[in-house]
Amino acid sequence: MNVYGNACTKEAGCVMAIGAFDGVHRGHQEIIRKMIRKSELLGIPSAVFTFDPPPKAFFRAADVLTPVGEKVRRIKKLGVDKVIVASFDRAYTERTASQFILDLSVFSPREIYVGGDFRFGKNRAGDVGLLSTHYIVNKAETICCDKGAVISSTRIRGLMKTGKRKEAVTLLGWPV
Repeated sequence: MNVYGNACTKEAGCVMAIGAFDGVHRGHQEIIRKMIRKSELLGIPSAVFTFDPPPKAFFRAADVLTPVGEKVRRIKKLGVDKVIVASFDRAYTERTASQFILDLSVFSPREIYVGGDFRFGKNRAGDVGLLSTHYIVNKAETICCDKGAVISSTRIRGLMKTGKRKEAVTLLGWPV
């Protein structure tokens, strides 16, 4: 794992958001901002735990919207204290849900923010329910654009492939 930013001490802990965050689009930004507000309220560091490459790129050969260096820069620009990047490779996919929870314990998250469909561990065995048995978990609400459609990395990839770059950039909230 690569760690960027200030350390989350075992004693202080942190508030953490977990996800692929490919593109760090407007939906991701909202989740991260909520997590940061909670960390400020508690007076402890904020942290984002993410993956390189994103799982969809690894398993489904999806295009990567944001190379890892750019992803880390964008996340840090939002005001996050620490970014943890797990190398998502064949060995990582063999890790059990319990091993993933153990990985998180090193950072002592007091609260965790994830998408409602968040899965982890070998064969996606872990889910929000399991994570909730170990941590306080906040499920992110679906974020929609002005037209009412869900903002997602998959949608943005589709827009880019069909030449709708301007609409994709609007959903990203960053220049491409």
